[in-house]
Amino acid sequence: MTEVGEAFEKLVGIMSRLRSPEGCPWDREQTHESLKKYMLEETYEVLEAIDQGDADELKSELGDLLLQILFHAQLASEQGMFTIKDVIECISAKLIHRHPHVFGEASVASAEEVLHRWERIKAEEPGYESRTSILDGIPRALPALARAMDVSKRAAGAGFEWSDIQAVLDKVQEEVAELRRELDAGDRERISQEIGDLLFTVVNVARWAKVDAEDALRKMIDRFCSRFRQIEETARTSGRSLEDMSIQEMDAIWDRAKSERCEGFQ
Repeated sequence: MTEVGEAFEKLVGIMSRLRSPEGCPWDREQTHESLKKYMLEETYEVLEAIDQGDADELKSELGDLLLQILFHAQLASEQGMFTIKDVIECISAKLIHRHPHVFGEASVASAEEVLHRWERIKAEEPGYESRTSILDGIPRALPALARAMDVSKRAAGAGFEWSDIQAVLDKVQEEVAELRRELDAGDRERISQEIGDLLFTVVNVARWAKVDAEDALRKMIDRFCSRFRQIEETARTSGRSLEDMSIQEMDAIWDRAKSERCEGFQ
């Protein structure tokens, strides 16, 4: 057995021991339902480690995420549903089947062609015959921006698409104008709908620019927090509160923080 195989077998054994009568009371109480929130938390912690560029933290968080997968497989094994071996064999078979250009005789010219072929192959697999829309299969539980990106990609792949990015930008301006009208009218339901339309259109701008909207917004929030903390720090060091500062002072600190960040990338 390889070192990787030995390490994996050891981890599987640890998980089994934790669930045993001699194991941990908390682990024995868990169910697929109770573990859902931890799967989500660990996934976001992996994303944060990637954003931070911290290899040690990423290694640790990937381990935590792997534990969640093993936990669910252990529960399923105890219920006679499947084992971690079945999970591994399932994904191995999928990867081989969906990459005929690697494991078969097919050839592709680009990553985009790979994605189109991937969707066609998936559509022919068991379990997909009940789907009546190309939008079926996109999880509703995805974060809204990520789901919007997947929906727009599927629709565009079927030909429901703008001619170029300028047309998408024009649509953004159109949605902004419609939002302004609804804000003036004061209908909260219509305002909510127009904000949704605007956000979805901006996601399409991101798609045309080959930028992940979810990732772009997450990084923008980080930048906002960093700059706002500089405003807070300036207030503290001057013995003042934020309420004592004018918006002009805050804007000046904000612009300075923004300028310093830009210079750091030059």
